[in-house]
Amino acid sequence: MTFVVTETCIKCKLTDCVEVCPVDCFHEGPNFLVIDPEECIDCTLCEPECPVEAIYSEDELPADQQQFVALNAELSKEWPVITEMKDPPADADEWRDVKDKLKYLER
Repeated sequence: MTFVVTETCIKCKLTDCVEVCPVDCFHEGPNFLVIDPEECIDCTLCEPECPVEAIYSEDELPADQQQFVALNAELSKEWPVITEMKDPPADADEWRDVKDKLKYLER
C-alpha cells in the first residue's frame, strides 16, 4: 500500500508534507506534488501534515480520486524530488476549496 496525493493539492501545492517524509518520496511539479509509490513506506507521517487533506492512503482513497494512483506513479518518474518545505503559491488560499481541478494540472 502507498499514500496518494489527490486533486485537492492542485494549485495549492502546500509543502508541509515533504519535510516529514523519511524516504524522500515526494516529487514536485509546477502546481502539484506527487508521491512515488515505489519509495513510499506507508509510514503515515505525511497525511496529517497536509493542511488541505489532499493525501490519502490507497486503501481509503475516495472513488472519484482513483485516477490519482496512476497519476502519482507516472509523474513521480518525471518530476524532481522535493525534500524541503517551500512557500506556497501566492494564490493557494483561493484554490483551497475549488473542486474539479484536474484540468488545471500543469505537467
